[in-house]
Formats: sequence, C-alpha cells, structure tokens
Amino acid sequence: MTIARPAPRSEIKLRERAYDVFTEQLLRSEIKPGQFVTQRELVALTGQPLGAIRELIPRLEAEGLIVTVPQRGLQILPLDITLIRNAFQFRLILEREAIAAFSQTASDAAIERIEVAHQAIVASAQKGLTEQVVAEAQQVDREFHERIIDDLNNEIISKAYRVNWIKVRLIRQSETSLDEELVLPVMREHLTIIAAMKRRDIPAAVEAAVAHIMSARTRALRLE
Repeated sequence: MTIARPAPRSEIKLRERAYDVFTEQLLRSEIKPGQFVTQRELVALTGQPLGAIRELIPRLEAEGLIVTVPQRGLQILPLDITLIRNAFQFRLILEREAIAAFSQTASDAAIERIEVAHQAIVASAQKGLTEQVVAEAQQVDREFHERIIDDLNNEIISKAYRVNWIKVRLIRQSETSLDEELVLPVMREHLTIIAAMKRRDIPAAVEAAVAHIMSARTRALRLE
C-alpha cells in the first residue's frame, strides 16, 4: 500500500494564498458573481500560478464559490433567491446556537469590550458617516459575529461560517449604497443583543439575534 505524503508546507501556503487572493478579489468585485472564467483568467486576476489555481478550484467548487457549468466552464457563484434563502437559513441555524452559548459562558469583560466597540461606532456615525467609519463598522460587525461563532470552539463550524459569510457579503454588495444606511441600524440591533447578553438573558439574546438576521434576510430578498 502506498502512503500519500503530506504536501510540502510551501505548496500549502501557496494554495492558501491563492484562496485568500481569490476571495479578496471577489469581495472587492474584481471578480463578479455569475462571471464565467477560465483557469488562465483566474491566474491573471489573482496573480497566482496556474498550479495553485488548479488545486484551488476543487476547494472553491466544494464551498460553492465556483460552479462548473457543462459546455461553458467555470462560473463564479451566481446570486439568486435560492442562494439568499439558503445562506441566511444556514447563518440562522449556526448563530442561534452560538448566541445562546456565548450569552451563558462569555466573561463580563468580553461582553463589555464588544459593547464598547459598538458604542464607539455609533458615536462616530452620529457625527458623520465617512468611508472610514463605514469600514470600521463593517469590521466590528464581522468581528462580533465571528467571535461568537469561534467561541463554540468548533473548527468545522468556524470554517463553514466564514465561507457562508462570503456569500452573505456578496449578496449585500449587490447594492453597495445600503452600507452607509445600515451602519446605525445594524449597530443598534447588535447592541440590543449585547444588552441581553449582559443580563444573561439567553432567550432575549437569541430572539434579538434572530430578529437581526431575519431583518438582513428581508433586505437581501428585496434586492431580488
């Protein structure tokens, strides 16, 4: 029996770099949802070697970020109503459990730090919504959700959540003007969840989180 040898660390780093560059390009709209691409076009778009791109494609297919279309080739994840419903349903399943667990086990200091970060964004946004404030709000938003998910200490869930986050972010980017309009509403929805966490009121925290996710889902469905 032949035992497969693990790939050299350099090859693993190259594959991970190719993945990171691809997703960065996707989120910056350099690669667009629904776009058809060849392997060599992906090389040009990402600046990564052909070998790394060839090894990257099965991962992207498994994660649903690329679809192989017979007779046409590779298509970047197309945005449609099914994707919106599936992505938000998956998010709801994961975050409902994560919010309940975090509300019960997180330290008071950890919850306080999260609250302070959100309050700082609200204070800045009330003075004026600049590109920097919007970028900081997006970062606080992402860190809030990922921190709660990662607190489950389940690598499978954390990885799956991050792939789904890319899909959700692509859905939101289909109308980027919403970003500024959503800064204060989203921060305030988060603060409602955080207030329930501080009280250790698990049902209220979960209820607020569900309302927050369903609100985002409703906005996304309107884009269709």
